[in-house]
Amino acid sequence: MSDIEEHRKKIEEITLEMIKLLKIRTDIAKQIGDAKANLGMTVTDEEREDALRTQVTKLCKEIDLDQSTALKFLNLLLNESVKVQSDGKQTHLSVFLKAKALEEEGKKIIHLEVGEPDFKPPEEVKTALAEVYDKGYGKYGPAKGITELRDEISLHEDKLLLGLGSGAEIKVENIMVCPGARFAVYLAISTLLNPGDEIIVIEPSWPAYKDCALNAGIKVRTIKTTLETKWEPSIDQINNAINENTKMIVLNYPNNPTGKYFPEKIQDSIIEIAKKHDLYVLSDEIYAEFAEHTKIPTSGVSFKSVLEYNYKKSIITKSFSKSYAMTGYRIGWVVAEPSIIDKISKLQALSLTNVSEPIQYVALQAIKTEEAVAENSRIIKSRLDTLVKIAKDIGLEFIEPDGAMYLFAKTKHKDFDATKFSEKLLEHGVAIAPGEGFGDYKEFFRITAIDETRLKEGMIILDTVLKESYE
Repeated sequence: MSDIEEHRKKIEEITLEMIKLLKIRTDIAKQIGDAKANLGMTVTDEEREDALRTQVTKLCKEIDLDQSTALKFLNLLLNESVKVQSDGKQTHLSVFLKAKALEEEGKKIIHLEVGEPDFKPPEEVKTALAEVYDKGYGKYGPAKGITELRDEISLHEDKLLLGLGSGAEIKVENIMVCPGARFAVYLAISTLLNPGDEIIVIEPSWPAYKDCALNAGIKVRTIKTTLETKWEPSIDQINNAINENTKMIVLNYPNNPTGKYFPEKIQDSIIEIAKKHDLYVLSDEIYAEFAEHTKIPTSGVSFKSVLEYNYKKSIITKSFSKSYAMTGYRIGWVVAEPSIIDKISKLQALSLTNVSEPIQYVALQAIKTEEAVAENSRIIKSRLDTLVKIAKDIGLEFIEPDGAMYLFAKTKHKDFDATKFSEKLLEHGVAIAPGEGFGDYKEFFRITAIDETRLKEGMIILDTVLKESYE
């Protein structure tokens, strides 16, 4: 017993010393973050992190320590550095909150920063809201969602795949209803991965993937794409980002913020890489309805759902928010293998018991309205065309979006800082989303395709402020 007690005291001493060192490390990381912010540098330095990984791997061999354990510990430390250095970063949400505060003061704001359709949900939604009480929808329900809605979603997905010539079959067991696609992303990352694991995110990207990973102690390896490469990653970039701790790759196409999606050859290669390394593929397809499913002459690509590959470790998230204009209803769904659905449904049950049953009934009626979704898609496409034309006329630089509802652009001015510009533009009543919220893209900003009258008004103001500031 005396030996055990002696060892325990030694472990306690080492642990306390590690905590002291962690405090010192965190303080230094904060200082580095402040210096990076002053210099306009991005938070994550992938090259520096890779060099440190190499040193850790070498040390593990020298001291005979399990490499996987050491690298997971390193990932946790790197995540802490990212957290303390990310405070104050401007995203579309922070701009939106500032804009809403100005509106409460009586100022008129044109919202070009938030991805929220401004048309109404289908008429069937209004009817369904009136029916909920009398039909008795308002009880506790299964964590995976009510069977009627899951069944209707499975038919919806099955019909889509059949129309695309896919041999995959979607059954009710493959479906889980969740309170929006964001929560589905959170569930997938939190339940399928462990602290210290790594995921790959291709940037620019919606910030929630990185945020959910950081929250769960998962290390994000980012792959930066550029305007010059048409926002397409190289296969070498993806292969080079994979190591023994890599467990998932995140895809978001049509992309938020660029509106682009892959040429089929690139996507096929990514799925093959995922299969080779036994990776989960988390595919956020919330904008799938705002995509062309046929070849686009200007880009030579067509949208292809990850569902079409019938890959067993894929998780597809979708939502009623965009195509059905039901953002505030907070409802979406996940398509995955039953074993994956079982895992993520357990955390959903723990977190919220079940999605609101009245809202599930409303969604059940909404998903039957194919005509409304087709019309909404046509409206968004028309608005994007208008936005693209105006952006060209005022000299913005961008790649034309294939789908979604955004334009990701920059100006021709050197040393342009989109974050500072967004703050100045907000003073003139127009809100845009600065590019730093989507990765290392401080010179870019995202514009949402809203109704054409306000869109044109907002773009005129944007052009005027741009000229006053930089010409």
